[in-house]
Amino acid sequence: MITKERLARINLVALPMVGGMISQNLLNLVDTAMVGQLGSASLAAVGIGGFASYMAMSVIIGLASGVQAMVARRIGEERHNESAIPLNGGLFLALIIAVPLSITLYMFTPDLFPLLNSDVAVQEEGIPYFQARMIGVLAIGMNFSFRGYFAGVSQAKLYLRTIIIMHLANVVISYVLIFGKFGFPALGAEGAGLGTSISVYLGTLIYFIVAYRTGRERGFFHRIPSRETMVTMLRLALPSALQQFMFAAGLTAMLWIIGLVGTNEVAAYHVLITFLLVALLPGMGLGLAALTLVGEALGRKEPNDAMEWGWDVTKVASISMMLIGLPGLFFPDLLLSGFIHDPEVLDIARIPLQIMCGTIIFEAVGAVLMNALLGAGAAKQVMIVSIVSQWVFVLPIAYVVGPYLGGGLFWIWLASGIPRNLQAIVFATMWARGKWAMIKI
Repeated sequence: MITKERLARINLVALPMVGGMISQNLLNLVDTAMVGQLGSASLAAVGIGGFASYMAMSVIIGLASGVQAMVARRIGEERHNESAIPLNGGLFLALIIAVPLSITLYMFTPDLFPLLNSDVAVQEEGIPYFQARMIGVLAIGMNFSFRGYFAGVSQAKLYLRTIIIMHLANVVISYVLIFGKFGFPALGAEGAGLGTSISVYLGTLIYFIVAYRTGRERGFFHRIPSRETMVTMLRLALPSALQQFMFAAGLTAMLWIIGLVGTNEVAAYHVLITFLLVALLPGMGLGLAALTLVGEALGRKEPNDAMEWGWDVTKVASISMMLIGLPGLFFPDLLLSGFIHDPEVLDIARIPLQIMCGTIIFEAVGAVLMNALLGAGAAKQVMIVSIVSQWVFVLPIAYVVGPYLGGGLFWIWLASGIPRNLQAIVFATMWARGKWAMIKI
């Protein structure tokens, strides 16, 4: 049984992170609704450009877990006056990685975007949108470093407050720039991209102010990261960045595979993967809590307590995700009908949704223990398991049972889901063995 004190500690770290993730998804829905009024070409351009932006930014998203793991370890070691030094390192890495990356992608967007979509109307809207998003890459990288820091020092509420302000600003700014309000020109899809980039820089400014006020005594902007700190940061961040990139590329490959089966299957898959990503938000938030709690315990040189934190958070996540999955398991049409209006597509999506909701507990276990392992510094091992699972098993199996053997989305979802569930078992086995306790951060 989990004690009330430990449950309260888990909620203290996890709930603000979950709130921030939910606000991001609500923001995406608002942006989609606004751009959708401009027509299908604009909507497609923003959809493709947004996904391409995620792939581009995935190389710096890994900074969050690296910063969080190191900060939590310093807190556990009671080296509080050094706990913001990993943040300094994360911000520096974001600067040297994001600037050349964003400039390069901005310049070559007119050549690269047509590879994603051949529709000229979509390209005309998508190219300026993607370029506008590339302006914000530096802010995105820094914001993820700040997220890792605030989660690592158990001040996730500061992260939540800032991200809500940032998202509200995004809605207002995007609305003005998309439709040309208050004397501004109507920029359409490009306005949506600029609104997002401007808002993330606003968030970065707020993060700097808050971190300076609360983190000066922890070394924020007062202590230069040592060579050892930077090497450790790279050792933790690069595998996570590669994992994020390969995950995004894997989703693209899966869409291509399902596209070989049929358009209705692609439409159904879009809805299903959206449901999955939204449903997993509590599990991901709890996973970030496990990352912090495990790091702190290892910093105190209490590996047994770290082990217990991993299992405790897994229990909470399993119960939470099981309850979340029940509506889709028993009332799939009720959920799907709000997004799918074609009866044929609804028939295709129904059983895969039930399978997803019935096995989502495995997704939750995998998400929590993956982050627990990241908190222990096992970024390389997590990367290997994740990439092998997706690219060696999930995608080839999906291709064989789908386009090659002629199976539909049901067989693709069922067969490719088995390796994803086995991945959770692999992470659980790695956690139970406890070899991660020997990793130094």
